[in-house]
Amino acid sequence: MKLLVATKNEKKRAELERILAPLGFVVVIDPALPEVEENGTTFEENARLKALAGYAVSGLPCVGDDSGLCVEALGGAPGVCSARFAGKHGNDGANAAKLLELLDGLPPEKRGARFVCALCCVFPSGKEILLRGVCEGAVAAAPKGKNGFGYDPVFLPNEFPGKTMAQLSAEQKDAISHRGRALRLLANKLKEELA
Repeated sequence: MKLLVATKNEKKRAELERILAPLGFVVVIDPALPEVEENGTTFEENARLKALAGYAVSGLPCVGDDSGLCVEALGGAPGVCSARFAGKHGNDGANAAKLLELLDGLPPEKRGARFVCALCCVFPSGKEILLRGVCEGAVAAAPKGKNGFGYDPVFLPNEFPGKTMAQLSAEQKDAISHRGRALRLLANKLKEELA
């Protein structure tokens, strides 16, 4: 089954493809997709906006993703503003630096956080699937690791004590990540649709 992924983020596309391809889905991207203003107040709203825009352009079933980091000490911020937390959209280093600055001096037990990924899949029939994956953890005191993207160098997942997401292999990350969890839920729903 062909699925259009409504993203221009090459690292995110690669992650989606890495998880969905072995499950029998062909991930398609369209460089001509319009930029979607992410003006929703929730991850789910933004994911739906992207999926609807991608479907409108292509006519293919389309998956929209919105994800980010929610930090308890910051009342859930950066949340839906994760990609533009420091001002410029997609500046991973500046976003992580701002986060670490805001949490400076907080002890490890006060640095709880979770990665959240909302996925929306829109079908030509008008049917929509909306779901969420979560990865619990904490914010590290300093960045570590070279893998992944976004806040991966400063996020310590509960499943790998002492290691940031950026220190994990792609396989380890996919097994526990918010996006990996959401994509496996989506794959199960898609299989039900095709059954």
